[in-house]
Amino acid sequence: MKRLFSYFLVVILIPAFVLTGCKDDPAPAPVKGNFETLKTYMMANDLDLPTVLNQPSKWVVAPELIAKGGIVDPIDHSIPAYYVFDIRSAELFSAGHIKGAMNVALADVLTKANEVGNEKPILIVCKSGQTAGRAVMALRLSGFKDAQVMKFGMSYWNEAFDVWTSHIGESAVGNSNWVTDASAPLPTNGYPAWETTSTDGAVILADAVTTMLAGSGWGVSSTDILSDPLAHNTYNYWDEATYLSIGHYKGAYVYPEIKLDNVTALPAEDDCLIYCYTGQTSSITTAWLQILGYSAKSILYGVNSLSHQALVDASKPAWQHSKDYPYETGK
Repeated sequence: MKRLFSYFLVVILIPAFVLTGCKDDPAPAPVKGNFETLKTYMMANDLDLPTVLNQPSKWVVAPELIAKGGIVDPIDHSIPAYYVFDIRSAELFSAGHIKGAMNVALADVLTKANEVGNEKPILIVCKSGQTAGRAVMALRLSGFKDAQVMKFGMSYWNEAFDVWTSHIGESAVGNSNWVTDASAPLPTNGYPAWETTSTDGAVILADAVTTMLAGSGWGVSSTDILSDPLAHNTYNYWDEATYLSIGHYKGAYVYPEIKLDNVTALPAEDDCLIYCYTGQTSSITTAWLQILGYSAKSILYGVNSLSHQALVDASKPAWQHSKDYPYETGK
């Protein structure tokens, strides 16, 4: 009887022990995607920044006449070889736009691109050529690799839409915070510490692109930074020779090529400010960086708003004047 009772206890206790042990074991944490997941996907799919900006065509194009090797029809002043997306407000679009252009909100450019298809490349038009860079980066990372920014936006098309002239300036000239000394070596930081429930690089990228397009506050004033440049993480997107000859914000790093292999020069969590000649290259670049998870912002209008004449004298990209092309009004 005693043996039978012992057997009975064993039969009862073993399942209880097993169930208790299973209950106490923590469930394995779900695998999550992170910066490295996205970086690996982008490298495998030729989505590093230098490639995205230059292949299969350069990301920006000037609205010159076809007879001069450009894109504008000399008779009706349409741009026949492109689908033209004008991402300005409906009010500005109605006041004047390029013949054949479609008014498309920035957040809707991918939807509209999928609607029109790939028969022709997409040309993005905005007021100054800066916001357009964000749309073009989204398109180029989403399969529309030949999308382009129209240089200087509608400001270049006709002086009726010129927002550029009021933003050129010489505020850096003679300012003690604008210097010509050598850059400190680029720092090395960790990667942005974000996670996502997906481990599929394509899904992570698509979500990040959508988030970037919906974002705001991506541009900062050049003169605001000039008042206290050492309070910011500032990166000059030029070659070193130009950085030294034209000058730069005090404490700014020279960063001639931003790419996945050296992106750790940027702070993982803090704001980083990128600037160039006109704010167009920096705007498309900061869009790419935001997709990677960086808190990157573009210094609006670039050095054109700080030392314009120095750029002109050095034959660097600089605002000159508008064209005198006709335009259509209404919807």
